[in-house]
Amino acid sequence: MLRLRRSIFTRLLSSPSASPISHLHRLLSAVSPSPGLNVEEYLVDRCGLTRAQAIKASAKISHLKSPTNPDAVLSFLAGLGLSTGDVSAVVAKDPKLLCSAVDKTLAPVVTGLAGLGLSRDEIARLVLVARDRIRCRSIVSYLNYYLPIFGSFHNLLRALKFNNSLLGYNLERTVKPNVTFLRECGLHDCDIAKLSIAAPSMLTNNLDRVRATVACAERLGVPRASPMFRHALHALAFDTEDTVAAKLDYLKKTFNWSDAEVAIAVSRAPLVLTRSKATLQGRSDFLMSEVGLEPAYIAHRPAILSYSLEGRLRPRYYVLKFLKENGLLQRERSYFSAVIVTEKVFVDRYICPHKEAAPHLAQDYATACGGQVPTRFRFA
Repeated sequence: MLRLRRSIFTRLLSSPSASPISHLHRLLSAVSPSPGLNVEEYLVDRCGLTRAQAIKASAKISHLKSPTNPDAVLSFLAGLGLSTGDVSAVVAKDPKLLCSAVDKTLAPVVTGLAGLGLSRDEIARLVLVARDRIRCRSIVSYLNYYLPIFGSFHNLLRALKFNNSLLGYNLERTVKPNVTFLRECGLHDCDIAKLSIAAPSMLTNNLDRVRATVACAERLGVPRASPMFRHALHALAFDTEDTVAAKLDYLKKTFNWSDAEVAIAVSRAPLVLTRSKATLQGRSDFLMSEVGLEPAYIAHRPAILSYSLEGRLRPRYYVLKFLKENGLLQRERSYFSAVIVTEKVFVDRYICPHKEAAPHLAQDYATACGGQVPTRFRFA
């Protein structure tokens, strides 16, 4: 420090034309700069982040030295109509957004999106789900391609909420070849849009992997022309051949199915392959042991396995059993026909006609749907 002071005064004395005071101020400013931006405090005070969020986010933008650019970004986001809470959420997820140049990046992106027909409100909602992609000009090209496939901004936004990586994969090398192939398989754009929500990897995997998934679906008895084809791709998108084989084996053992019966079940309801072992075991125990359904009956009606055990299968079974035990069914109705109808149809068909003979039936049914078994539904 002593050597530094001597150097300063030596330079002052060697510059008689300059004001000693002003020269001293400039030199001291050079060696003792004013403190920079306290990023963590800025994130808390100006962006509304919690202390924990600010600590995590500040590590990514610690190089910021001035609030000028972050202030401009916050002002820009507010101009789009984002609330204070929305801005906090966006910055917490992507703190580097505060480093973006409004005039060179954010404004051109918004202009491009508006050129595609998006309203300010829609752009604001896109900002909330696009994360770091909103500061890439390529997002305009992505939306220009995706919007016709999804049919509307609403549908596309729904997909991005499930998986915003759709905006990150290379369009030309990955997404477009997959979409072209799926169209060749007979899927319409609306089917592809639904598939991208359920199984986004069908758009983002390499083409060979997508072809392999299609081939696997066909081997399982779900041809491209089948209404179940899209569902089969969804069910198989995340599995290897060994995994699929293991699932088929578990289905056979759990429901006592033959090879032919498991093939029938999967071809009619491919999504049965997405059910967990615990879920399938619970359905098997109830349908076969309590309801008394035969394996072949279930195999030919596999849709029954997709319904909630506690919310539909068990309560509706109790209602049917109660009606039969009390002689209130005018004609024989199958359990499956009672399960597959909508809630409104079920109530109109099985509850409402018996208000006088069984005034507590509606309440008992509601109780059963809540997971309890009313006394009147208990039979020896």
